[in-house]
Amino acid sequence: MANTFLNATATLTDATETTIGTVPSARTWVLLGCNLANTSNSQISVDVKVASTYVIKGAPIPAGSALSILDGKIIAKATETVTVTSASSSGDVDVVLSYMEQS
Repeated sequence: MANTFLNATATLTDATETTIGTVPSARTWVLLGCNLANTSNSQISVDVKVASTYVIKGAPIPAGSALSILDGKIIAKATETVTVTSASSSGDVDVVLSYMEQS
């Protein structure tokens, strides 16, 4: 079984739910970290979901600040997605998702 450490990144620019990554078939992801940076000049709130289940909902991030949302590891199975949504119409969130992919 091969293990590969990877990062997925995205920049949100509006309030649309954005897929950060989808686990490929016959693979498993061990989510290791998820950092969200507010790049705007005002406070925003964000939602993060794994496989349609909230990891965090409505988390406030002050202007120019960041939030790390994973305290432990989360397992995502084949075809499951990791999504992020900003409640702000301007979005303005940079996302870095760190994970280990197992095949």
